[in-house]
Amino acid sequence: MKAVLCKHYGPPSDLVVEEVPSLKAGEGQVLVEVHACGVNFPDTLIIQGTYQFKPALPFSPGAEVAGVVQEVGIGVTEFQPGDRVIAATTWGGYAQQALAQAERVTRMPDGMDFQTAAAFLLAYGTSHHALKDRAELKPGETVLVLGAAGGVGLAAVEIAKVMGARVIAAASTEDKLAICRQHGADETINYSSEDLRERVKALTGGRGADVVYDPVGGNLSEPALRSMAWRGRFLVVGFAAGAIPNLPLNLPLLKGCAIIGVFLGAFMRSEPQRYASELRELLAWMADGKLHPHVCAVYPLERAADALYDLMNRKVTGKVVLSTGL
Repeated sequence: MKAVLCKHYGPPSDLVVEEVPSLKAGEGQVLVEVHACGVNFPDTLIIQGTYQFKPALPFSPGAEVAGVVQEVGIGVTEFQPGDRVIAATTWGGYAQQALAQAERVTRMPDGMDFQTAAAFLLAYGTSHHALKDRAELKPGETVLVLGAAGGVGLAAVEIAKVMGARVIAAASTEDKLAICRQHGADETINYSSEDLRERVKALTGGRGADVVYDPVGGNLSEPALRSMAWRGRFLVVGFAAGAIPNLPLNLPLLKGCAIIGVFLGAFMRSEPQRYASELRELLAWMADGKLHPHVCAVYPLERAADALYDLMNRKVTGKVVLSTGL
């Protein structure tokens, strides 16, 4: 089979595409013939050795795939060859075959294509877990989404709207904000040209945001935290800007607000039954036409480096996906 390989830690340009031996499903595993693989920000970290997981070299990056079950391992009864599935893999997805633990595999909804499916699981799973489970978002509350045109950001915009919230989407260009409005944002902030804190104050009548969804970090986190309403919830989702912010802890004291971590992978492992329940709700919303994953580009495996550089250089709106050619 064909696979994108990281043979040593480094930039995307160091990745190579090679023929490698076929895989075999072990106990509790599902072997998936991969048709499409989602490209995510952690992929840029894992190939540089800066992610919390460090697989043995060489390995393929890629944390979510969509494809067809080829084989199931001992003990797996809920899937069989031929099933169309989505799977979370942590790594190994940039290849024509991937292995996943059975509890991290789910059937694709009828009518969903492989490229859309590969863009769905992690972005929407993360945002749903963040807003429903961690923030306990209520109808009528105001959500400020940073990096709102990215994969998890657009998912957060859509999910917050489904949950009955008012959404303020913040992004760096007018083109990105236009996409946010297309996906349901009520208000937008261009934080390249506007003062984030002042605009949130103006849009909320001085009250602030009930929930801040922050996958960006860097120099946006503190003004967003300062824009919280009383009893607000600040969701730490990631650090796409690169820098992990040092936040003054007097702010949550003064505002009575909470800083809450969001890590979908740990949630999957620690609370598999609750994760499965949340995923069923998400897939039902998808089937009902309430969610609309945005895939801005599809690249072949041979252009995996281009996809990763687009992500690192903030050229991606929604998700970019790799196609394996199968």
